[in-house]
Amino acid sequence: MKILAVCGMGIGTSVILKSNAERAAQDLGLDADVEVADIGTARGAAATADVVLTSSELASELGDVGVPVVVIDNFVDGAEIRDKLGKAVDH
Repeated sequence: MKILAVCGMGIGTSVILKSNAERAAQDLGLDADVEVADIGTARGAAATADVVLTSSELASELGDVGVPVVVIDNFVDGAEIRDKLGKAVDH
């Protein structure tokens, strides 16, 4: 499974989200590869992803990318990420 962590610039907050998403995927027993992207490259990168994690502001900018876009309110809240990721992948 490929998870895409998206933030505005693809450097700061997406790295935090990537780390917490990897931990959440492991907790859920998912074999997942988490990659980061900035909003400019996220549309193309989403084409090969199974799920996208991002903020509400960026989710509206992304629009429909053909895979579930999960809005994360707090990128450092591991429980929120685990719960929302689990629901998105029916796990």
